[in-house]
Amino acid sequence: MKTVSILGSTGAIGVQALDVVKMHGYKVAALAAKSDIHKLAGQIREFMPEYACIYDADKADALYSLVKDTGVKILTGMDGLCKAASLDSADLVLNGVVGTIGLRPTLAAIEAGKDLALANKEALVSGGDLVMDAVRRKGVNLYPVDSEHSAIFQCLQGSRRQDVKKILLTASGGPFFGKTKEDMRGVTVEQALAHPTWKMGKKITVDSATLMNKGLEYIEAMRLFGVSADEIEIVIHRESVIHSAVEFRDGAVIAQLGVPDMRIPIQYALTYPERLESPTKSLSLFDYGRLTFFKPDFEAFDCIKTALKAAALGGTAPATVSGADEVAVGLFLDGKIGFLDIGRLVSGALECSEIKDIRSVSDVTDAVEAAGEYVKSAYKSGL
Repeated sequence: MKTVSILGSTGAIGVQALDVVKMHGYKVAALAAKSDIHKLAGQIREFMPEYACIYDADKADALYSLVKDTGVKILTGMDGLCKAASLDSADLVLNGVVGTIGLRPTLAAIEAGKDLALANKEALVSGGDLVMDAVRRKGVNLYPVDSEHSAIFQCLQGSRRQDVKKILLTASGGPFFGKTKEDMRGVTVEQALAHPTWKMGKKITVDSATLMNKGLEYIEAMRLFGVSADEIEIVIHRESVIHSAVEFRDGAVIAQLGVPDMRIPIQYALTYPERLESPTKSLSLFDYGRLTFFKPDFEAFDCIKTALKAAALGGTAPATVSGADEVAVGLFLDGKIGFLDIGRLVSGALECSEIKDIRSVSDVTDAVEAAGEYVKSAYKSGL
């Protein structure tokens, strides 16, 4: 029986991961959440982990009062998150934390020799070289959870790296596919959160609307699969049935298909190499009738263009873009800036940043913090 730790357990990825855990009778070593003590308390009672981490330390006492009869040990802050990621009792750690705070627990899990199911794309975008170097040095397995990267991982199985010609990275196009910048000028938070095919957390849903999510996944794919920018092509695929594909040098293209349900890639990361019964429905191509494909509009969507520029620059540039986006999306969700301001602020942060090589975690966090400060300062000064 497998024992797992779930970081970000109250978020969209964590909740769906626990669906899989429950279905297959896995044990839970630790649960970790940012601030939702009531949802976390319910998960503690259902799955009875040894440890639970609440990142917001000022909520620890309130959480303890809700679950003190269970005997669970309460952890807090970054130290608690890293401990939850490195417990001896866990066979595998699923990191579903949102944002660059996921980098340190990612590295903690790897250093503890844990296999890692990674949904925290910011860890790879911002500190990808550190993560992949640690994976190689410790000899652990890293299983991608993002649907696109899980698809690529599956398409590559049984093939040689030298035979790969191109990765076809699919994107839904979000709720504003086909819109011009002028069309998106008055976009509301509610409209940005109305994703046409996926049910996700707010931050990633807004990133999907700006296409920043695809830019970040582009960088993530470079890190995970050791490919250059020239070996990745982004394809808008509205139906979200083909989750990505790989073209080989002989002209063959292998694609992974399935219904748009994150429990499929989550489960594969938890159960690899086994393929077990899933809590999702089966794909029927007759339900779709046809599948469509389009090129991205790099002029209308500033974020994806900026992310690809950061990928080409390397060093701390991806961390800068990721950090700026985190803060800008937060401001948008709070109703403080407009939808188009996200791309403007992210682009400005990259233009004003000093690109450095990454040698340590502090190089990453410094770049992320500087980008966030740029966005806050620009907002306070009226953009």
